[in-house]
Amino acid sequence: MRRLPPLTALEAFVQVARLGSVKAAAEELALSTPALSRRVQALERFIGRSLFDRKHQALEINADGQRLLDDIAPALDSLAQALENIQSGGNQLRLRLAVMPLFATQRLFPRLGELRQMHPQLHLDIETTPHAVARLGEGLDAAIVLAKDIDPALYAHELDHDEIYLIGRKALLEPPHALNAPEELSQHSILLHRDMALAFDAWKEAVGLPDLQPLAFDNYDSGQLMLEAAAQGLGVAVMHASHFQQAADDRLIRLFPVRVESPYRYFFVCRPRALQTRAVRIFRDWLVSADI
Repeated sequence: MRRLPPLTALEAFVQVARLGSVKAAAEELALSTPALSRRVQALERFIGRSLFDRKHQALEINADGQRLLDDIAPALDSLAQALENIQSGGNQLRLRLAVMPLFATQRLFPRLGELRQMHPQLHLDIETTPHAVARLGEGLDAAIVLAKDIDPALYAHELDHDEIYLIGRKALLEPPHALNAPEELSQHSILLHRDMALAFDAWKEAVGLPDLQPLAFDNYDSGQLMLEAAAQGLGVAVMHASHFQQAADDRLIRLFPVRVESPYRYFFVCRPRALQTRAVRIFRDWLVSADI
């Protein structure tokens, strides 16, 4: 049997090629950048040819490298899957997922039955941790988060683009205390989600009132509680159109129907290496194809 290069060198090569960054690959493999570079160089010496073009401090895969990647990446993925199968007993897959509660109740849970029918072997452990991104790879396989942008070292798939809505109780449209103009928000409390802290600023800019100051800002970490607070007349909630539409709460109305694009989006995120596991790939592919 022909002698093979170290598996660690092949793994390093595949990670650099897939991520396009030595630094990102090193973080994914929990190595220092010099240590990962040495593994790639060892593979190049073993093969007897360069696999990347060196451009300043960047590496760009060349034709030989791409041919090798196409040949060995599926084999490495199969090896990883074989190990995953033996660890799980071969008949069960488990995904440790963090998701925001309102997204879970409004968009994810109503469709999870479809996923179970398609992949009965896939089981989900679900958390609503507020620090999901920081825990990826350490107790979590993947997360669905609401953010302006995502660390480029992570894999991210954007799930939507949405608009900002100001949401209040129906009584705000009724005399004698009707809210008739945006300037009158100075007499009301604004309800903000901690993950959408700049949403009201974006709305103010869009309506031409950047200096508008409400009576107070009340901060929440639960979209569901924000909707209930708005329905109880505790303030005006700054949320997404989908939050309002899917709540279908007849106690609530949209105020000032001006189209304002939100700077925040829902993302599916994980470490790039996690995509090598079957559970993460199945869930990601279903989430995207189902247009959750």
